[in-house]
Amino acid sequence: MPRPQFLPLRVDGRLEEVARHLADCHAASALIVSSTVNIRYLTGFTGSAGVLICRKDDSVLVTDGRYVEQAQAQVRDSGAAVRIVEARTAAATLDAVAFELAHDAKIGCESADLTVEAHARYVAALGREMIPLSGVVEELRRLKSEAEIERITFAASTADNALADARNLLVRAMSEPITERDVRDELEYRMRRYGADGPSYETIVATGPNAARPHHRPTDQLLSEGDSVVIDVGGLVDGYHSDMTRTYLLGEVDPVLQTMLEVVTEAQSRGVAAVRAGELPSEIDRICRTFITEAGFGPEFVHGTGHGVGLNIHESPWLRAQSNEPLRDGEVVTVEPGVYRVGLGGVRIEDLLLVRATGSTTLTHTPKDSLCLQSQQTI
Repeated sequence: MPRPQFLPLRVDGRLEEVARHLADCHAASALIVSSTVNIRYLTGFTGSAGVLICRKDDSVLVTDGRYVEQAQAQVRDSGAAVRIVEARTAAATLDAVAFELAHDAKIGCESADLTVEAHARYVAALGREMIPLSGVVEELRRLKSEAEIERITFAASTADNALADARNLLVRAMSEPITERDVRDELEYRMRRYGADGPSYETIVATGPNAARPHHRPTDQLLSEGDSVVIDVGGLVDGYHSDMTRTYLLGEVDPVLQTMLEVVTEAQSRGVAAVRAGELPSEIDRICRTFITEAGFGPEFVHGTGHGVGLNIHESPWLRAQSNEPLRDGEVVTVEPGVYRVGLGGVRIEDLLLVRATGSTTLTHTPKDSLCLQSQQTI
């Protein structure tokens, strides 16, 4: 299916903003950006090999011969003010970085991305220590541009459409052999047909006792009447992710599962209603967790309430008890409380939300009022 015409993904000004932050907050003149996701955000370059030197007047992207032409085209199209240097081996890359930074006294590195071994190689090549910095680029990535929002919204629509198509597969599973993998494969095929590049992450389809594992990987387990089925699915579009979870009850289920679905659905609705710029993530977590705890399921809510989504499926901000930096207009977050009972099953409901000053815009639209399915034999 053809995609809509998106706004171009421009990165104008991002390198300069990082350089200003380095100078103002860390008295550093350069940052070695090793995260390929952050390189993509700052320059538009999508290759799997590269090192970016970010500084005020002369940012440099070092990459190998496989990617030079691609880098030139993507940097030009994105509007990044960056010079491209070719280095064909890992040793040549280190030499190029050291040469470019020969006159920079204070150099930052992405300490959360570098391995100990990689850090040691950089220090040896530079002949001096680097300032360990974390979250500099990730902080910028929190606020999404309209071009980014377009892609996340479209990615969410591919998952909505795929799940709508796969719903009949869940009904059929009560009368014919259908596995978790069957549902996973159908969802991922359908998302691609609706315009996604592929799944946003490993699609979760968890049925019966498997549904008590929040990040279960699909197996050949058959779906059966009496199961809860947790489906966590998202699309990927131009590097941008979506995220959504629905839990379906197949036919007649244990009354505890029915109660779990009702409790989680209400807790999630309350959490969604609280999302707005200026609200503390910890407060949204508290709202969901308090309702679930008062319903008697507190110990079985075993993860945070949500997270940011963008070029990574899990990124800042984090909706959990320890997060006390207010949400901002333009962030994209999930609200996804869940309850998991070992030996019985689990329930999770998740929506993707665009944070706005007066509330939020929900980007996932699969209904939550029709999650109890009946077999075709019953209908």
